[in-house]
Amino acid sequence: MTPLSATAGELLVPRRFCGPPSSGNGGWTAGALAALIPHDCPEDRSRSWPTIRVALRQPPPLDTPMTVSEDDGSTVATFGGAVVARATVVEDPPMTVEPVSPAEARAASATYPGHTFHPFPTCFACGTDRGEGDGLRIFPGRVADQDGPGQQSRVRVAATWSPHPSVGEDFHAYADELPRASLATTWAALDCIGGWAGDLTERLMVLAGMTARVDALPVIGEQHVVVGLTLGQEGRKTFTASTLYDADGRVVACAEHVWVAVDPATFA
Repeated sequence: MTPLSATAGELLVPRRFCGPPSSGNGGWTAGALAALIPHDCPEDRSRSWPTIRVALRQPPPLDTPMTVSEDDGSTVATFGGAVVARATVVEDPPMTVEPVSPAEARAASATYPGHTFHPFPTCFACGTDRGEGDGLRIFPGRVADQDGPGQQSRVRVAATWSPHPSVGEDFHAYADELPRASLATTWAALDCIGGWAGDLTERLMVLAGMTARVDALPVIGEQHVVVGLTLGQEGRKTFTASTLYDADGRVVACAEHVWVAVDPATFA
């Protein structure tokens, strides 16, 4: 089971959950902070977490406690007096990306651009250097585009993912008694696929913000499909979305992301 890495006044990102080698995976960090927001925890599939928006202000440190406090209705993680991440409950849920079949998603993974070039091969979510049971190994490849406003074509990518027992959580009781992945891992699964939809091979980007709604935690060992979609660009920012589907084609969770282009020397 994944150990709890967050308490009421502290957040810790273990090195296993890195993105770049020296900082935390943005989705895992955001999800771990989101888990600290007080709310009624769902105990069955009919109830969901609130929609939570997390802004990432600087690379999350690894194996280093961050102070967590409340500030003007938000839950904030700080390190050395500087804000690392700010989580806030919001009203508007993320969009849902159209699904693809598991067979199509599996085939798409064979064309994953990260197999040829990966800016962060150590990444917990999508890194090619991470072994089975160590990283999530979500390797998205291109599938049929999705129509946007005015029939504008939007790039869509997809991959399959089966949560490993090592990312399980054991501190909630569920009506169906199935073992499930942690909330932080669920956010991580929704994270990097957005970056690949926005084309990480074209420019180096890191996650600057993520808004997610989790309807249920994914079941350990069950095959899921993750789908990512590009929404557009504005200067250094790229906007994407992602959705996680279970084996029956039901939406498990969905997210929207803001990515920002960075100087490669910063993340050498």
